[in-house]
Amino acid sequence: MSLLNGIRVSINMNNLSVVIITKNEEKFISDAIKSASFANEVLILDSGSSDNTCEIAKSLGAKVLFQEWLGFGAQKNKAVELASNDWVFVLDSDERIPSELKKEILAVLIKPDADGYFVSRLNNFFGKDIKTCGLYPDYSIRLFNRNKGTFNDVLVHESVQMKTNPSHLKNHMIHLAYDSIDEFIQKQNRYSSLNHKKKSLLKAIINPYWTFFKLFIIKRGFLDGRHGFIIAKLYAQYTFWKYIK
Repeated sequence: MSLLNGIRVSINMNNLSVVIITKNEEKFISDAIKSASFANEVLILDSGSSDNTCEIAKSLGAKVLFQEWLGFGAQKNKAVELASNDWVFVLDSDERIPSELKKEILAVLIKPDADGYFVSRLNNFFGKDIKTCGLYPDYSIRLFNRNKGTFNDVLVHESVQMKTNPSHLKNHMIHLAYDSIDEFIQKQNRYSSLNHKKKSLLKAIINPYWTFFKLFIIKRGFLDGRHGFIIAKLYAQYTFWKYIK
């Protein structure tokens, strides 16, 4: 039994697995698992943590399995494959499922009207929720029937490819994107190295200016003041790295 909008309904919770891939995520994994505890299974696929990630996950009742790193798309496909249920929600360790989204997921699973669902993310940068800079609603397919969709096999920025048309959920999840500017720079530098953009000196010179203008002016990053300026500037830097490396 589950309480949904004040009405007690019967739900077979054996139809949902939340899957999370991890490596050295002890800082985030506890709250991620707690936010997913409404599912009957939380599966952690770890790729060799040397910290307490796995111990924390096990103590919270998650199923913890190991897989050598395959790349983002392939690793998530493996986690989905190992889940006990056909319906899965793919969560990152720095993401959280708020109560309103939980209620919506439970309601949808009673009688799904699609084989997959886009879920929006509210990104938090340096302690502030950001709805400008083109960072919201930031939709991606996270809830889906694994028989109808799979992640594309790419090194970075993987996404679920569906055999049928997905629908959208109304409520967002929370993404604790970056705690600090240093963390942002380090991660974007790493992602730019994985990106397979063709090198172009001309694009490396021109495109960063366009990126900054688009995010700070067109996407109204200026409304978030200092945060908006820093985000636009750092994404412009990322654009430079993509085309010069």
